[in-house]
Amino acid sequence: MSQSLVKNYVHIVFSTKQREDFIDEKIEKELFSYIAVLCKNRDSKALQIGGTDNHIHILCLLSKKIALMKLVQEVKAHSSKWIKTKGKKYENFFWQDGYGAFSINEENVYAVKNYIKNQREHHQTKSYKDELIEMLEKQKMKYDERYLWD
Repeated sequence: MSQSLVKNYVHIVFSTKQREDFIDEKIEKELFSYIAVLCKNRDSKALQIGGTDNHIHILCLLSKKIALMKLVQEVKAHSSKWIKTKGKKYENFFWQDGYGAFSINEENVYAVKNYIKNQREHHQTKSYKDELIEMLEKQKMKYDERYLWD
């Protein structure tokens, strides 16, 4: 084949350091918009971004030109620097070191977008920890719970 044909939908999840509540409703829209631009600038269109005070979800169409690890690294680095400029409250902001990333079948994109869009409502009844463990188990991923919580 003389051309590269790639269509990878990826659901990325990561939290603030120690799951501290930094992402309040005052800043979340601007943060999510900024992250969408970061993704776009790396040819990885963000289809939906959402979250709560201590974590975010990104559904994107991953570019064939960038490794997933590199995209996440750059999004976290640039958004962390950006949020620290938004006031005294955010001066000590950091993302956690790790992340979760899950491939999404095109048939499930709409459902995942809705799931991400309704994070604040969803987390009134489920903790981030329970959500992440549920996602890992749904993907049949083996994990050691000791390493999920830095």
